[in-house]
Amino acid sequence: MAKEVITKVEVIKLNIPYKEPFVISLGVIPSATNVVVKLHTSSGLTGIGECAPFVFIVGETQETVFELAKHIGKLIKNKDPFAIEDRLAEIDRAVQGNYTMKSAFDMALYDLLAKKAGLPLYKLLGGNNKREVYTDMTISIGDPQKMAKDALAFKNAGFPAIKVKLGTTMEADVARIKAIRDAVGTDYPMRIDANQGWDPVTAIKTLKALDKYNIEHCEEPIPHWNNKELVKVRENSPVSIMADESLFDHHDAFRLASMGACDYFNIKFSKSGGINNALKIIAIAEASGIKCQVGCMSESRYALTALMHLVVARKAIVHFDMDSSLMLAEDPVIGGIEYKGSGKWELCDAPGIGADFDEIVLGKMESVVI
Repeated sequence: MAKEVITKVEVIKLNIPYKEPFVISLGVIPSATNVVVKLHTSSGLTGIGECAPFVFIVGETQETVFELAKHIGKLIKNKDPFAIEDRLAEIDRAVQGNYTMKSAFDMALYDLLAKKAGLPLYKLLGGNNKREVYTDMTISIGDPQKMAKDALAFKNAGFPAIKVKLGTTMEADVARIKAIRDAVGTDYPMRIDANQGWDPVTAIKTLKALDKYNIEHCEEPIPHWNNKELVKVRENSPVSIMADESLFDHHDAFRLASMGACDYFNIKFSKSGGINNALKIIAIAEASGIKCQVGCMSESRYALTALMHLVVARKAIVHFDMDSSLMLAEDPVIGGIEYKGSGKWELCDAPGIGADFDEIVLGKMESVVI
């Protein structure tokens, strides 16, 4: 019997507008500029991956991902797609960094392996599909009254929690949270994300000022490189600290855990390099008593479906920030997770990741076949 190999690689740009521009402390995001990778095998299987580069977080753009993906496609063509460790090691040796690009290939390889096994991905990862998962909803930076209006709308829509983007000045950020609390009440779960917007002194002052507003946790309060000062922020903050931009792969996770720099890890496929590294980060979290959140960039419902498989397979993931597709103006995905309202996602039991893209939509996008 002939050995199954990768016979063709498709790389496709996927552009989807946001319903309205999304604003964080690092910049404005008007649309999702993603990349889809399809790996075809000699037996007729197709594995699909999607990534969402945010240049001001990962240093990658749709253009760089597209070009490097061509190179990786040539590298892995005619090779065994089920030897995932070997393929990912080859990709790591070929290209330094570029975790977003790598995550698309990682996702496609896991999709292929699960399809070959005839299992939904979560079963391949050792999980079950009994967990109920509700995403929070994110509020971008803006006028306090506009943010308060959005927060109340999300509460009334049934979302179990909100995440509020901050990271400007202490006075402006406290005013935003006060306005939101006045609108939604004191008990509605609220998380905040500064996206590295504060210096350490401002972070400590702002978090102390926000203590009375019942904040669950704060993501990445200071610049990602300043792990030493993140320890100091955590030691002096009344609000729990979550590592996001300072946490890309398992090496970062080990360093942050060993330093005592955070209370939570935030895992995103487009930041971690995909499922393989995400599993390693979770193992470190479990060993060090750190809980995890899963998050997203501008992924469509396809990559969120892959993320959902990880969520139902690992109990260390306790917070779910899986709202990116709900902010997009179009949904090009067939199958996959279904949105049931009130923040609830449901996962089907189809083999692999269990989703695909509308070929009519992809046919309108720039693509290349290797």
